[in-house]
Amino acid sequence: MSLLSQKFKFLRKKDVSPSGHQITEEGGREWENFYRDRWSYDKVVRTTHGVNCTGSCSWNIYVKNGVVAWENQATDYPETPDDMPDYEPRGCPRGATFSWYLYSPLRVKYPYVRGELAELWREAKKTAKNPIEAWKSIVEDPEKAKKYKSARGMGGFVRSTWDEATEITAASLLYTAKTYGPDRNAGFSVIPAMSMLSYAAGARFLNLMGGSPLSFYDWYADLPPSSPQVWGEQTDTPESGDWYNAGYIMTWGSNVPLTRTPDAHFLTEVRYKGTKVVSVSPDYAESTTSSDAWLNVKAGTDAALAMAMGHVILKEYYIDKETPYFKEYAKEFTDMPFLVRVEDINGAVQPGRFLNAKDLGSKEDGADFQTVLIDETTNEIVVPNGTMGDRHTHPEKWNLRLENRNTGAKIDPRLSVFDQRQDVTVVKLPYFGDEEHEGVIERAIPTITVQTVDGPVKVTTVYDLILANYGIDRGIGGEVAKAYTDDTPYTPTWQEKITGVKADIAIATAREFADNAEKTKGRSMIIMGGGINHWYHADIIYRTILNLIMFCGTEGVNGGGWAHYVGQEKLRPVEGWGGIMTANDWSKAPRLQNGTSWFYFATEQYRSDCIDLADRVSKLAKPRYRHPGDYNVLAARLGWLPSYPTFNKGSQELINDARAAGAGTEAEINQYVAQALKNKELQFCVEDPAAKENHPRNLFVWRANLIGSSSKGHEYFLKHLLGTKHGVLEDDDAPVKPEEIKWREADEAGKLDLLIDIDFRMASTGLYSDIVFPAATWYEKEDLSSTDMHPYVHVFQAAVDCAWETK
Repeated sequence: MSLLSQKFKFLRKKDVSPSGHQITEEGGREWENFYRDRWSYDKVVRTTHGVNCTGSCSWNIYVKNGVVAWENQATDYPETPDDMPDYEPRGCPRGATFSWYLYSPLRVKYPYVRGELAELWREAKKTAKNPIEAWKSIVEDPEKAKKYKSARGMGGFVRSTWDEATEITAASLLYTAKTYGPDRNAGFSVIPAMSMLSYAAGARFLNLMGGSPLSFYDWYADLPPSSPQVWGEQTDTPESGDWYNAGYIMTWGSNVPLTRTPDAHFLTEVRYKGTKVVSVSPDYAESTTSSDAWLNVKAGTDAALAMAMGHVILKEYYIDKETPYFKEYAKEFTDMPFLVRVEDINGAVQPGRFLNAKDLGSKEDGADFQTVLIDETTNEIVVPNGTMGDRHTHPEKWNLRLENRNTGAKIDPRLSVFDQRQDVTVVKLPYFGDEEHEGVIERAIPTITVQTVDGPVKVTTVYDLILANYGIDRGIGGEVAKAYTDDTPYTPTWQEKITGVKADIAIATAREFADNAEKTKGRSMIIMGGGINHWYHADIIYRTILNLIMFCGTEGVNGGGWAHYVGQEKLRPVEGWGGIMTANDWSKAPRLQNGTSWFYFATEQYRSDCIDLADRVSKLAKPRYRHPGDYNVLAARLGWLPSYPTFNKGSQELINDARAAGAGTEAEINQYVAQALKNKELQFCVEDPAAKENHPRNLFVWRANLIGSSSKGHEYFLKHLLGTKHGVLEDDDAPVKPEEIKWREADEAGKLDLLIDIDFRMASTGLYSDIVFPAATWYEKEDLSSTDMHPYVHVFQAAVDCAWETK
């Protein structure tokens, strides 16, 4: 008898318990109603999730009796053309189980206040004339402040009310703004795209208060600094659908199936078209299982592999044979034709800065940023369209048309001065590969002499310098590679001992990448991700790889170039959202602060920073400072970098002082502040971050788990920012002391007067907070979700009412 028939036989029996109560129905199939009811529902609501993957997948939420019963992926995305797969299905197991969070034991159901703080507050309220005075009586009493700060992370929350929790928060914010300045109030939240309105609401509040929202992108190392270094903008890369247009793909430090689950099918499906996928990864990751080849590079050595691939491409596709597509692309879209001065710097002949129009006698505004090249057709040095000198002074010339910006005549940039060389100059170039070279390699370059307003100057092109740096043998001497088997810097053999990737595999991969780019006019793609971006020298790693895509003419081509996980940044709602978020309808420039600098000083990590920049810079240069913190001070002082809190006096106090000194207009007040800085009567807070008046005082965390998942230097957060029990093992006696930062004993009492968490779950940040506000989940609110990885904007819609006392 089958198990199923045994089951029905069992159910047809009349079973009774020892007490005589019937426990099963006799006969019938009513037992099936339980299963059927499991899939019954009252309504379906279309919404999405706000997880930090920014997948922005669309989901149908099934609700019964006011409770989320289950969720399913939406399957009605607009159809794509016949030659491209549909975007759906979009979603993953993380989204399919989100409803568990709504009813989890970890759900924050009510406002909570740390018990010690609640006791102090309720007692102070009895005698204080107003909430601000009540707060003042707590935070200005070292014993009382220590009582609740040292209890952070130790449990002991008490249930509060919205009125009480918001009153404490408001009192602290106003006390801080009045006593120290509003820029001592800050907030941290992660990427806006995954719930744009929720992010904007918090940032807007802070900006209206004069506080500073902290950046996230750089703080958890997702911002590739190479992008603004190379192109001057932030990660202008394609959406995931463009992966399907590629003819050859390398996944380099990116684990697509795991970390871009909704998009991974484009990578899988393009292989059916014959596209080869190569995985560059130190581990056998999910992306490796989706690949045709695996380059098992040692972690952190990716730059060496990329340099060796670049060596192969330059030698075989530029020198051994001329590849017209690559050459024309290099002329039009790269800086390879531009002229660079070759001069004696610090006692060594090396490349200097770009030759510019000012060197050649131009007195026009921006001439010192008008870089120049040689026009092949006229053999004259010209300024082309699109140089930085025209970015703001002559926007009509801010384009990439190959024209002489002064005459409008067509030009043909000359890549190299090799054939016209008047001299061969051996230059010293920085090298960080081994001790044998003592930090310097010598390469020979062709040069010509140009007459400038300051006399004759030797120049070469960027292209000539690139070939020299990669060790390409052009028959003019210098330390070059005669063959790929030479153990000369940047050859395939050289990289093998560093990366572990066989030389012949590196050579073959470089050829495949370039061959495909040549045949498809640039449809070779590299999907790059956090695996290589989360390294100290990530910008160098990235730039060695970006060189490959530019050598092969792939950037800006559908199906080509680099594809980072953060894409085109051209989302339709961004402009309106930006105005709301920055509160520029009410106030002037917002106070947006880069989180990395803020946390570096707020957690006093500069004290134990063991990096001596004298060991990091080129042996051909001498660092201005040896301590990294000094450069941050310099950047703040010169206005290169926002820095909040800004001055050791609050903004209102500064204005009062200026008016007392006779300043009346805004210009006069600004002049007063500038003069006070020059006279050293006023200081930047980063020049003395341990001083009490320069401490941040209140920190909001919403839509994020700062303490648990992204607090680099976790124990320093606990010690200096929160003043609670910590596990810091290292002393704060930095091997190199900063020159621009006042060194004083650090106060371990905890800089923050309040850490305020807004969340729907009691995560690590909540456990260390003083006040926890219960937030609505994504299924209980209205919001907007967008992503750089596909063209859709999705709305959050409340599927159920806010549970308990959440808002």
